[in-house]
Amino acid sequence: MPMPQPTEELGAFLSQPLRWSPSDTEEGLELASVEVPLDYADPGGRRISIAVSRRRAADPARRRGVLLSVHGGPGGDNGHGRMMPVELHRTTPLNEVYDLIGFDPRGTGASTRLDGEDTPARAVFDSRPPDSAFALLTEDMRAREEGCRRAGGELRPHVSTRNTARDMDLLRAVLGEERISFVGYAYGTLVGAVYGTMFPARLDRSVLDSSVHPGWDWRRQFMAQALAVRENVDAWAAWAGERNSRYGLGTDAAQVLASVEETASLLAGRTPDASLRTSFDGIMGTLAPLRPRWDVLALLVGDLHKAAASGSTEQARELLAGQSAWRPGSAAGQVREAVLEAVTCETDWPADLEVYYRDMRRFREECPYGYGVLRAQPWVGTFRSFTPAEEATRVRREGYPAGLVVQADGDPLDHHEGATAMAERLGHRLVLVTDSGAHEIYGFGGNALVDEHVNRYLLEGVLPGGTVRCPGEPRPDVPADADAV
Repeated sequence: MPMPQPTEELGAFLSQPLRWSPSDTEEGLELASVEVPLDYADPGGRRISIAVSRRRAADPARRRGVLLSVHGGPGGDNGHGRMMPVELHRTTPLNEVYDLIGFDPRGTGASTRLDGEDTPARAVFDSRPPDSAFALLTEDMRAREEGCRRAGGELRPHVSTRNTARDMDLLRAVLGEERISFVGYAYGTLVGAVYGTMFPARLDRSVLDSSVHPGWDWRRQFMAQALAVRENVDAWAAWAGERNSRYGLGTDAAQVLASVEETASLLAGRTPDASLRTSFDGIMGTLAPLRPRWDVLALLVGDLHKAAASGSTEQARELLAGQSAWRPGSAAGQVREAVLEAVTCETDWPADLEVYYRDMRRFREECPYGYGVLRAQPWVGTFRSFTPAEEATRVRREGYPAGLVVQADGDPLDHHEGATAMAERLGHRLVLVTDSGAHEIYGFGGNALVDEHVNRYLLEGVLPGGTVRCPGEPRPDVPADADAV
C-alpha cells in the first residue's frame, strides 16, 4: 500500500497549532514542537515529536516564504538542526527575506530521540589493522547493531530519509506555506533531493552543498571518503615534491609518499599498539585536504621522521599531539544517538564478510590516511536487524525549479563525483570550488564568490548560466624549486 502524503489522511496533524516560545539563549529565535506519525502508513498509531525553530524574516515587506535547512549526518551533528537559523542568520543575508526554519530530524536532538546501547569496542584502534584483527572488528560491529536494535525498539525502522522528508512536508503544511525553499549540507543534500522527488510541487529554490552521490548505496558512499582523502594526500605529495629543497621529502610525489610511508613504519615500531602510526595516519587525513596547511604538513612529516628515526618517542608524541586528529565519527563504546546507524541501513550491505576483508586489505595499502580502512570494514548494516519499510528513493527532478549544487573538488567527506552526478541527475547548476578540500561551504567556508552565487539565486532567483568554478583557499606561498631564483 502506498504511503499517504502529508496532506492526505493526516487532518489531526495538519490542524495542530504551533505554540512558539522565545529561546532562552538565542535572541530572535523561537522554538516549538510538532507531532508527526511514527509510521506514515499508520497515521492513527504512535506519535513522535519534532523540535522546530524559527527566525522571522527581518523585512516583512520583502518576505518570500520559509527556508528550511538540514545539516550533515545522518544524525544532524548531535541536534544542531534547531540552531541552523542562528548560524545562517550570522553568516548569510537570507533572513532578510525568509523565515529561517530549523528542526532536529526525527531521532535527533530535542526531537524524539533514537539511541543505541553502549557497546564497548574490543578491537584495538589501528589505522592499518592486520588480518588477525578483522574477526574482532566484525564482532564489534555485530554487537553495535544488537545494541541499536535493543535500544531502538519500534522507532528505529521509521527513522529514514523518506520519513524525514515527510516530516518536512507536514511542517510546511502546519506553517501554512504552499512551498518551501531549502538549503542542505552533506547528508542534508540527500534529504533535499528526496523531498523534491516526493513533493515536487512544494519545493521552490534549493541549494545542495557538499553532496552525496544520488546513485551510490551507503557502503560506496563511505568508501568514497577514503578515496577522496587519498586524492588529497596525492595532491599534497606532488606539491611537496616540487619543494624538496625546503622539505627534503623527495623530488616527486612518489618519493614524498615513500617518505610518508617510511615515517609511518618508524612510528609503528615505537609503540606496541601502533598508536603513534595511527595518529599519524589520522593527521595525514586531516591536513592534506587543507591547502593553506600543506607547509605545516610537510614540515611535520620531516620532523616526525627525524624523531622516530632517532628513537625519540616522546618528541614524536608531542609533535602528533599538536595537531588535530581526523574525526571518523563517534567511536563504538560511547552512549550515542543512533540515527547514523538507522539511516545507513536504508540500502543493502553485503552479507559476505570476505567482500569487506578484501576491501580492507586494499585500503590498508592504498588508503590508510584518514582511517580509510574504517570505511571499508563491516558496518552495522552488515548485520541489519530490521527490514526497511521502503526502498531508498531514486531521486529525480520533475515539477520543481532547477537549483544549485555547491562542491569542493577535494571534499574529503563527500567525494566530488557525487556532486557532479547530483547536478546532472537533477539538472541543477554546479558551483565547483577548485583546488579545495572544503566541506559545507556556503555561509561557513568563507568563500565570497560561492556566497555571492548562492545569495543571488536564493534572494533574487538568478542562476548561473552553467558550471561556475571558484578558487579555494590558496596554497602556502612557498616557491617551487624550479621557480627559485
